[in-house]
Amino acid sequence: MADSKGNAFDFGLFKKLLSYTRPYKGRMYFVGLSAVLISVFAVLRPIYIEYAMDLGMQPKNMDTLLYYIGLSLLVLLGESIFQLLFIYFANWLGQQVVLDIRTKLFNHMIYFKKQYYDKSAVGRLVTRAVNDIETISSIFSQGLFMIISDLLKMLVIAGVMLYKSWQLSLIVFVILPFILYATRVFQRKMKVAFEEVRTQVANLNSFVQERVTGMKIVQIFSRERIEREKFNEINQKHMRAWNKTVWYNSIFFPIAEMVTSITIGLLVWYGGLRAVENDVITIGLVTAFIQFSQMLFTPLRQIADKFNTLQMGMVAANRVFGILDTDARIKDEGTRELDQIKGDISFQDVRFSYLEGEEVLRGINLEVAAGQTVAIVGSTGAGKSTIINLLSRFYEIDSGHILIDGTDIQDVKIASLRSEIAVVLQDVFLFADSILNNITLNNPDISEEDVVNAAKAIGVDKFISSLPEGYHYNVKERGAMLSSGQRQLIAFLRAYVSNPSILVLDEATSSVDSNSEQLIQKAINKITKGRTSIVIAHRLATIKKADKIIVMEKGQIVEMGNHKSLLEKEDGYYRKLYEVQFAANSESV
Repeated sequence: MADSKGNAFDFGLFKKLLSYTRPYKGRMYFVGLSAVLISVFAVLRPIYIEYAMDLGMQPKNMDTLLYYIGLSLLVLLGESIFQLLFIYFANWLGQQVVLDIRTKLFNHMIYFKKQYYDKSAVGRLVTRAVNDIETISSIFSQGLFMIISDLLKMLVIAGVMLYKSWQLSLIVFVILPFILYATRVFQRKMKVAFEEVRTQVANLNSFVQERVTGMKIVQIFSRERIEREKFNEINQKHMRAWNKTVWYNSIFFPIAEMVTSITIGLLVWYGGLRAVENDVITIGLVTAFIQFSQMLFTPLRQIADKFNTLQMGMVAANRVFGILDTDARIKDEGTRELDQIKGDISFQDVRFSYLEGEEVLRGINLEVAAGQTVAIVGSTGAGKSTIINLLSRFYEIDSGHILIDGTDIQDVKIASLRSEIAVVLQDVFLFADSILNNITLNNPDISEEDVVNAAKAIGVDKFISSLPEGYHYNVKERGAMLSSGQRQLIAFLRAYVSNPSILVLDEATSSVDSNSEQLIQKAINKITKGRTSIVIAHRLATIKKADKIIVMEKGQIVEMGNHKSLLEKEDGYYRKLYEVQFAANSESV
């Protein structure tokens, strides 16, 4: 991991990043060749200008003057062409690396266990997958190759300067350590500053994403002023982080400019005196050295700026690789496929805890026969939803066994397991897409005709057909264009067309109106027929016909039976729940 304490560079992280360029070695080599040629062309220009002045202008030799001016133009043209190719392919490589990393990151994240997302802010993850990865591209387009090109150019220039005149070179080289020291300090300060910038960008994105998503709650509870103040506070921190980078830039670049001007003044003073004395130093050579010094110092100043870009990219890469290096997958070590299962489910002494030492399920033993409808009831936090999360292996159990048709689900491939289980949640999530695509989830094996027939079978075709574009109606983000009841109907249809062997309904009728509930109840009766169904219900009236009712309390099963037998228990949990709910319903009438 990169060090945020101010260390200028993390070579381990850089090596890992460079590994993504291996498939594009040819382009990299061409970029390197372009950098070499640019350096050669850059050095030739001042030399030809020196010759034009000393061999053409002073002796007033027009042919020689025109000759070297022509060579200067050709060199300038060559430098421009390779500069263009250099910039294009460096940017191309950066975008290709970004494409590969972003694809790998997304493919990595979609297999993360649910527990990872429970603990991670959505806005922060979006920042990693979008902003941070885009910043990585600048390492190649504006950082790494530009720095290499500039360093190569400076090395060639320094060698030519020494060859031409060690006295004039000494003037430049005496000044050089001051700029190098200032650049080094600048780089270290900017590393820390950019780390803070990325942190504040992530905080800002996370805050805005959550507030926009939950804007309804903000407005319902009149939290606009408080949220505005919180946003201003976060925004201020973001601004202060950026201002640090501005402050360091405002100090460094004027100092570098002043040092460059002093160097030029010393070259003119010393070189001019020696030229007047008819020494080996000529006016053309002094002019060339002025250009050499600018060509030496300008890249050095730019390297500092480009190093900022490189540092921001490295900070972003550190964060992205932090996710890529995270092992948050459910272990998919099963080898068996579930094929034509009956639907027998068995929980054997299952224990589970979200946090170590705080058990949510305490030795659950449960048998569900194929084709049965089993309802699970209990107070909030009793562990009802946890059971279905474990059945689909969204979390790993601490101990015990969960079996389907006698096969431990640990021995089954996760994709195979989940293909046999359909879940309808209370809070239905719909994508900003058509109803058809939200039902099929772009599964090519499910045709529009299949969807229409399924909708007719469970009684929701009339509702869908009444929408402006029917099955192609775009429901917008999170299904905002539909009511909660309509979203539930879409979720039932989505579960039905997947033709699962096991169906799970998690509070699927708890927040819908009575009209929608009638349609949903009809849909439930249709899709549960002939398949194993687990129903988690808040409204006890909806589970009277269940073959078995499981009553849970504090992570344990406290009662089990059908509706009638459980009501016969005088001090039973189920009876108390039913009486409280029945009394509440009577009062509301």
